[in-house]
Amino acid sequence: MKIFHAMGLTLLFLMTTLSSSGAAEADLRAIIAKFATVTDFSETGAVVQELTATGDPAVERPLAALADGNLYARTADSMVFVGKEGDENVQLFDPLSGEAAGEASEDDISKISVNNTLRRAIRDALGTLTLGSKDQTVRIAAADTMFKTPDAANIGPLDAAIASESVASVKSLLEQARAASILVSDNPDADKLAAIALIGARGDRSAVSLLTSVEANASGAVKEAASAAIGNINSTLALWDAGQNIWYGISLGSVLLLAAIGLAITFGVMGVINMAHGEMVMLGAYTTFVVQQVIRTSFPGLFDWSLVIALPLAFLVAALVGLVIERGVIRFLYGRPLETLLATWGVSLILQQAVRSIFGPTNQEVGNPSWMSGSFDVGQLAITWNRLWILVFALTVFGVLLYVMKRTPWGLQMRAVTANRRMAASMGIRTPWVDALTFALGSGIAGIAGVALSQIDNVSPNLGRGYIIDSFMVVVFGGVGNLWGTLVGAFSLGIVNKVLEPYAGAVLGKIVVLVLIILFIQKRPRGLFALKGRAVEA
Repeated sequence: MKIFHAMGLTLLFLMTTLSSSGAAEADLRAIIAKFATVTDFSETGAVVQELTATGDPAVERPLAALADGNLYARTADSMVFVGKEGDENVQLFDPLSGEAAGEASEDDISKISVNNTLRRAIRDALGTLTLGSKDQTVRIAAADTMFKTPDAANIGPLDAAIASESVASVKSLLEQARAASILVSDNPDADKLAAIALIGARGDRSAVSLLTSVEANASGAVKEAASAAIGNINSTLALWDAGQNIWYGISLGSVLLLAAIGLAITFGVMGVINMAHGEMVMLGAYTTFVVQQVIRTSFPGLFDWSLVIALPLAFLVAALVGLVIERGVIRFLYGRPLETLLATWGVSLILQQAVRSIFGPTNQEVGNPSWMSGSFDVGQLAITWNRLWILVFALTVFGVLLYVMKRTPWGLQMRAVTANRRMAASMGIRTPWVDALTFALGSGIAGIAGVALSQIDNVSPNLGRGYIIDSFMVVVFGGVGNLWGTLVGAFSLGIVNKVLEPYAGAVLGKIVVLVLIILFIQKRPRGLFALKGRAVEA
């Protein structure tokens, strides 16, 4: 019985909801039908006000049609339609739903006339409907549009919207839109000065654009106030621009850190100049591509987890390839750095060509999961989610690697080999296996760097080539084999690059950075943080 009682209550609720919806639509149609009986513009205006008072977004269609001169009344039954003139007849559409309702000749229908006063009233009414939307994003968009296209006619609707707005942030935007409309109106100078103060407090480039227009067309105190506000905003924006460049530098630094941290291990522990390190990054990016292709075709619901799935796979793929390279090539060339440079350069060409043969030479599409898409603003800073997550990921990788190096037996062995290889071997450490596993670790980290870089760069066979030189610069500048030096070096070079770019350009900025590093190495050949040890000091 309880089940039937609950079903009855549910059915009653649905019937009540449907009947209320039907009654609301019936009321709207009754008001719209009044357009068929109006005899002058004042009566038409009264119907417009009545429709606006309902606050229902559905009335936007008939009001917009009326303003455009496309609202008709059929003579036979006094029904009102939205009309679209054709070659011979007028196509009729329902004023609320927009569904087609047949055709009529011009003799069978009459157009509902409007004048300029009514058109302004309708425009205000439409603005009021948008500003009064239940959706906060719609109200924000309406306020932004009215700010960028100010009109004195918007003041009335904005006053009404401000009076009824309960969300403080939206109310502030509405007040700014009202201030913009006051600046293009005939209001007294006192009102315009107050509006300039309000818009000046907004402090963004849209405010500068609006105030520049006001400055060009105003005179006296209004012109002076606009000029002063523009100067203040530009000073503030210069600081925000500097902050934006620093954020870009931090973002670039996180990318350089990911690309260089694996190289810092292999170069620092083994002294191997690995020119194939960039190709390990490329392999990680292509592993991400393959994982996403499998997910798209077989498990589309897991796409947001694609990067999480790709991370361990990219590490394993790159680590295995690195292990094969170390065991097959590099272990025969220890102590001969130029030979390792040439050999690994040849390996890099082989890996690039292998990827071209398998995947083709063109860029491959790697998508962004939803949690890495879009951006948000902090003041005047624009921060993209993918860059922010890459920064967090780079610092996490750095923290994990630092723990491995400082707190695990394997890390102790790596540091022992770095400090004094012969002494470490005499203490029973199998230095060849430390070399092999260290090279595999460095390659694996480069692989997971490729997962991150696939979100901000083109995935192609040339992906790693763009990072290998920068990675070596970071390692040499920070101190060979020192993780903290790599961290500081990556962020330092990233910030310096981005600060120089607006003044010197991207290419010249890189040249300046390279020259600065060369001069720095002349003074500190071992970089910012030199390693300590007998072998190093020798």
